Amino acid sequence: MEIITSDHRMQEVIQLAKTVAASKATILIQGESGTGKELIANLVHEHSTRAEKDMVAINCAAIPDNLIESELFGYEKGSFTGALGSKCGKFELAQGSTLLLDEISEIDIRLQAKLLRAIQEKQIDRIGGSKPIALDVRIIAATNKNLAHCVQEGTFREDLFYRLNVVNLTLPPLKDRIGDIEILSNYFIKKFAEKNKKPLCFLSQEVLSILNSHSWPGNVRELENTIERALIVAQEDVICSKDVMIIEKIKEKEKKTSIQTRDSTDSNWAPGKTLDDIEREVIIDALSFHHGNRTHTANSLGISIRTLRNKIADYKKLGIHL
Repeated sequence: MEIITSDHRMQEVIQLAKTVAASKATILIQGESGTGKELIANLVHEHSTRAEKDMVAINCAAIPDNLIESELFGYEKGSFTGALGSKCGKFELAQGSTLLLDEISEIDIRLQAKLLRAIQEKQIDRIGGSKPIALDVRIIAATNKNLAHCVQEGTFREDLFYRLNVVNLTLPPLKDRIGDIEILSNYFIKKFAEKNKKPLCFLSQEVLSILNSHSWPGNVRELENTIERALIVAQEDVICSKDVMIIEKIKEKEKKTSIQTRDSTDSNWAPGKTLDDIEREVIIDALSFHHGNRTHTANSLGISIRTLRNKIADYKKLGIHL
């Protein structure tokens, strides 16, 4: 696996990941969404003694609270309504391999105790099971939050944090790796040119300047999506500003800033509007801006993915479908 970077901090992370790969140590990977946490996890797995088996991954934020326990630990037939047969959880599926617990911060604190026991005792109990199951699993946890802050806020167990944080790999955001933007863009151009059977294109200096000045809230993933679209719509062998969707975002932001500067008294409030109404409009606008990507939306609003998911569920009950 090749991770493209010229940034010395990323190179240090990659080297450390390769160094600790052969150990049995639990690894915590931290970084904003889209910085490449899963790529680093795969890199660790591929350089480990467990590489012959596929790594097993679970996104803890994507699974409802009432299902996450059974997804992780499995269950026995008849253990709850609808359990028509026994099922292995992710821990069992990862026997002899690596288990990636992505977005670990989103696991309910009540379930964190069972997760801690599984990691400490190297055994699990299926829901409804009568005997423990021994584990041979290497744990890698990933999160886009600062788990130390989550511990201080009381949303994450301190003992579980220390159990996971044996080796810490923290990935810098793309906005702090300006030198990587051009080489990553060229890499993605080649990748998507081959995929779409299109001739290679080149970045114009104007586009490169715009890419370098963007804050990239979605990090490498956002850059990848931007380059893929630009390559597909480009009509010439040079990618121009009209091919890059981000240009419109910048113009829209500048327009809003200009309007706010001219009249700082503007607001979204109007007679008859409640605070809930305004909050709903902001969330809907943010979802639209991020093309429905809930992770990016939650990050930009400063809320958890679970909070955003609950808000969307409430809106659907009101007949608002996003």
